[in-house]
Amino acid sequence: MRPARAGAGRVLGTAAGALLALTACTGTVSGSASPVPGGTEAAPEDTDGGSATVSCEWVAARSGNPYAVEVSPPDDEVPAEGTAALRMTTGLGELVLTLDRAGAPCASASLVHLAGLGYFDGSPCHREVDTAGLQVLQCGDPTGTGAGGPTYAFPTEVDGTETYPRGTIAMANSGQGLDGSQFFLVWGDSELPPDYTVVGTVDDAGLAVLDVVAANGNDGSLDPSPGGGAPTVPVTVTAMTPLQ
Repeated sequence: MRPARAGAGRVLGTAAGALLALTACTGTVSGSASPVPGGTEAAPEDTDGGSATVSCEWVAARSGNPYAVEVSPPDDEVPAEGTAALRMTTGLGELVLTLDRAGAPCASASLVHLAGLGYFDGSPCHREVDTAGLQVLQCGDPTGTGAGGPTYAFPTEVDGTETYPRGTIAMANSGQGLDGSQFFLVWGDSELPPDYTVVGTVDDAGLAVLDVVAANGNDGSLDPSPGGGAPTVPVTVTAMTPLQ
């Protein structure tokens, strides 16, 4: 895929077949693909009563990307049961993001890891889309360009049954089977192919914040392709904090 312009995330086709793209994670990567769909390999169960884990494959993101942020990946072994939570503080209010460690262990571990490093702090949510069938706010790029991400990536965790109703948190990607740090928050039921890791849900207070953003729309700077634009009411992640 070629991005519509440098630094922009992407939506292609009709609303029903739209693709959100994360240009920071395109191109050649090092490492081999995981043999298990979704990029995880189940670890043996801990017979001593420990928590279930999986092994994640962290690979190098596209080399030469000037918007890549140097950061080491999480540990290979990550939790694969229960949930984790992040408090996303913005100038418009707080959103609590509940992450599904069982359904998307690698994406959950990556978001918690990056949040703990302060990676998201001070970053703008750079894109809002409010077309029929695609109603999202896209965040997670500390450079605010739509092309930023960490210097590592990991395989998308999907099984073909994913849907994107209101309240879903999913990982944006380039269409090449890799995720980075960009994610989208679904404020209105969206019709997308099951190509995006569903990593969790937004709480009711967070949805109220998203409704304020949605009511004010976007500046259209990314129309007609990839679509949408910067939120008319700016949304800055002042802090992303893991909750115990």
